[in-house]
Amino acid sequence: MSDAAIDAGGAGKPGSGESGEPLLSETREHVRILTINRPQRMNSLSPELINALATAFTEAGHDPDVRAIVLTATGERAFCAGMDLKARAEADKAGAPYRYFMSEVNRFFLEIILETYKPTIAALNGATVAGGFELAMACDLRVAAQGIVMGLPEAKRAMGAHFCTVLLPRIIPRALALELLFTGEYISAERAKEIGLVNAVVPREQVLAAAFELAAKIARNAPVTVRRMKETAVKSSGLPLAAALRLNEGTNPYLAEDRIEGIQAFVEKREPVWKGR
Repeated sequence: MSDAAIDAGGAGKPGSGESGEPLLSETREHVRILTINRPQRMNSLSPELINALATAFTEAGHDPDVRAIVLTATGERAFCAGMDLKARAEADKAGAPYRYFMSEVNRFFLEIILETYKPTIAALNGATVAGGFELAMACDLRVAAQGIVMGLPEAKRAMGAHFCTVLLPRIIPRALALELLFTGEYISAERAKEIGLVNAVVPREQVLAAAFELAAKIARNAPVTVRRMKETAVKSSGLPLAAALRLNEGTNPYLAEDRIEGIQAFVEKREPVWKGR
């Protein structure tokens, strides 16, 4: 796909619609589904959307009814095309100050998502590039639609990609990460799966369903255990092995009420009823 085809500002898929809210939210079966809702701008990032994402992930992380989070987007052309470059170009011509990532929330919103207590899954319904690629990498798991493109064109735009410059070599081999960063070239979802960037590639119409199924499977497990796994995995990254093994993040599941329930449910051959404590 050419750069022009995925530049922010293209028309959304007919019938995709767009309400006044840049981010939609609903909860099903202990799964919070967040939907980026700027299809007319290729679901590109704006300061308002960035703030909405930071707030939504923080709230979901602290909501005891939520056990997993799915992030997707409206329409089929793009999951997120990164910064709204057309809007930024117009602002530059008008001499407007650079607002992206300037506030404390905007600067750290990807870290907020990365460190959210609950497991997060990105359902990539369309092109996932630039800041949109970084947004997907901030999530724990990724389900992608067949044939979409993914990548970091920042080197071609004189932009940054600081988050993925640090994180990407921790997800895939360093040489592959640097190739994506240095060349700015896009790869297919299928190639992304081959190198470990996505967990599954499915037909486009099945992306959200597949991501939700995965999230629901996670949500059926003990919340105290899953949260401890998430926090430890994130916070131990880069630590020496001895230090990582001595981390003690969150509730110790062996001392939790849910451990008693989990064993009792197994013995009684029934589904456990988790309390999250």
